[in-house]
Amino acid sequence: MTRLFLTAGVLAAAVALPASADNWPQWRGPKTDGHSAEKGLPTEWGAEKNVVWKLKLPGAGESTPAVWGDRMFFTSVAGDDVVLLCVGTDGKEKWRDKMSSTGANRSGPDKATDAGPSCSTDGKHVWSFVGGKEAGRLTCHTVDGKLVWEKNLQDYGKFGIQFGCHWTPVLYQGKLYLQVMHRNAQVLVALDAATGKELWKVNRPGYSKGESPDVYSSAAIWEGEGGPLLVSHGNDFCTGHRLETGEEVWRVMGLNPKNNGAWRFISNPMLSPDLIVVPSCKDGPTVAFNPVGAKGEITPENKAELWRLPSSTTFRTPDVITPVRVGDIVYLSGDGPFWALDAKTGQQHYRETLSKGIHRSNLLAAGGNIYVTSTTGATDVVAAGKEFKKVATNTLPDKIYASPAPADGRIYIRGYEYLWAIGAR
Repeated sequence: MTRLFLTAGVLAAAVALPASADNWPQWRGPKTDGHSAEKGLPTEWGAEKNVVWKLKLPGAGESTPAVWGDRMFFTSVAGDDVVLLCVGTDGKEKWRDKMSSTGANRSGPDKATDAGPSCSTDGKHVWSFVGGKEAGRLTCHTVDGKLVWEKNLQDYGKFGIQFGCHWTPVLYQGKLYLQVMHRNAQVLVALDAATGKELWKVNRPGYSKGESPDVYSSAAIWEGEGGPLLVSHGNDFCTGHRLETGEEVWRVMGLNPKNNGAWRFISNPMLSPDLIVVPSCKDGPTVAFNPVGAKGEITPENKAELWRLPSSTTFRTPDVITPVRVGDIVYLSGDGPFWALDAKTGQQHYRETLSKGIHRSNLLAAGGNIYVTSTTGATDVVAAGKEFKKVATNTLPDKIYASPAPADGRIYIRGYEYLWAIGAR
């Protein structure tokens, strides 16, 4: 059930502001593709170099800041709670609101928190989700911190997922899209972003077993000829759906060829107008296809499929990190290994090793560079191109799971201890 706290008149007056290149309004950017149009972003920094400010945080968290104008939004552990934080670009906290009392939860080999899903904002409102096993609260606040509506996603089924719910709500043209996918529910949902009213809900069936129905990836929007489509990834398949109804258009097959019962999907597909690259997990395949005109089951026999790479001694599907495309090259990252593949053929241009350690931050493409961040606090900056060229390695004394958020000439890096503003000013 959705609880609405403001009048319809107030909601009608709250018109969304247009996005600009200076904003980073949701996880992985305006188009959820990891691309920033920012020019002149910093490529070198350290604990005392090109740090405009750092803000001590109340606790750990993995959510990436959503930045609009002079403020940003993310969730954080605070004692035994999870809170929604609003921080100004001046490094000062503006407000916080308690989201749940499950902040002490730690799940998975990384001991991730319930402050994992990222926020989305349109400059007027901010949408947040806390997905602990005892939580499930999806909220809409004004950017000044007033609660507009809330909804519990456990209304679709009591959470049954091993390592916590980390689905980020994706905002697109006044609607909020989510995939709620675990052992007790496999649904896609569209909500009116202003009111929280459910517009449609569709079952998104799969045939997996064991842990495989546990899904940690998030819904995303593909834009291209014949689109836009909602893209869902998990439960052994990647699917595309009509935004108006949720109707399934295509389904990528063969992502769990051995019917493994511990085949949980974490990474998101890479989306571009004429190419979607679909990771699986562990030692599974990576599939690329042209979504323009694609229908039905995407298999090697379907003309839409461009290439399908098995894992091998020289290549492994991204288990956590979403690939990013720059021009005709797709970049993929693991826990140290970094690959550049030809977008249309899958041919490997190179495989190099970057900073050691677990990698959980998604790739950022900006200014002709790829930013690759490790949980150890190291960010490698690699020049885009067929030949490997490392521009810099930058280290902060922090544990980093969130992805970098570029905005207005800076890169905001959310660590477990601090929020860092990186830039010249």
